Amino acid sequence: MTASTHSYCDDRIRLTVGDLTEQAVDVIVNAANSSLLGGGGVDGAIHRAGGPAILEACRALRQSEWPDGLPTGQVAITTGGKLPAPYVIHTVGPIYGQHDGNEAVLLAACYRNAIELAAERGLKRIAFPAISTGVYGYPPESAARVVSRTLSELLASGVAVDEIRLVFFDAQQMASFVTHQQFPR
Repeated sequence: MTASTHSYCDDRIRLTVGDLTEQAVDVIVNAANSSLLGGGGVDGAIHRAGGPAILEACRALRQSEWPDGLPTGQVAITTGGKLPAPYVIHTVGPIYGQHDGNEAVLLAACYRNAIELAAERGLKRIAFPAISTGVYGYPPESAARVVSRTLSELLASGVAVDEIRLVFFDAQQMASFVTHQQFPR
């Protein structure tokens, strides 16, 4: 491990600073908006790097499974297009302060549902961005506690994934997570 990475839970959870769109894993998670039709931040970066196949797949999801958009905390899977990861799991994180105090439950659902879907599909290595901590305003310190507890519970339950990679935009974002995480020791 270099100074810019951390690991927890017998190396099954790894933290790194980098570009989510460059992660060579089985599936990356997109912090999508409910329309599934692209946007800014992580969502925009994934659509740009993955090319038009992702948008086409998202449009198909809107026409079939999610005509009213993807609800907060739910997940949908598409191709990864030109990304190193062959699949993208899209999830909509909570906008902090707009879910009647259920933000932590919804944030946990984003991670839980994505990991369970990956496991169902036999996808063993999954990479996440810091869902909802950007423009959606979720306090990073609180998110670290929710995410670390959720991931720990999932791994303890025997979920069939080998690696959960948390990819942070910068060293400051990762340092905040490390300071506030609650992984078992």
